[in-house]
Amino acid sequence: MSDSENQKKAGLQKTRVGVVTSDAMDKTIIVEVMRRVPHPRFKKIVKRTSKFFAHDEGEEAKVGDRVLIEETPPRSKKKCWDLKEVLSH
Repeated sequence: MSDSENQKKAGLQKTRVGVVTSDAMDKTIIVEVMRRVPHPRFKKIVKRTSKFFAHDEGEEAKVGDRVLIEETPPRSKKKCWDLKEVLSH
């Protein structure tokens, strides 16, 4: 594989913006991501939330911070996201 192919693959990683709900674990944060989707039957816009376990090597994110997380290969059973940056405190 050439360098340009490696860069293209790296650009295909999913990213999400969410709020940190827990930082009690060692080097792991739980990020809650909210999205707005139409209800399948009634077509009203409803809010759906998902929880993601993300790796936080430097333990820089705290509860209530808005963060950007990025998909990575699995680090453990539940953790397959990395903290990319803290957007606001």
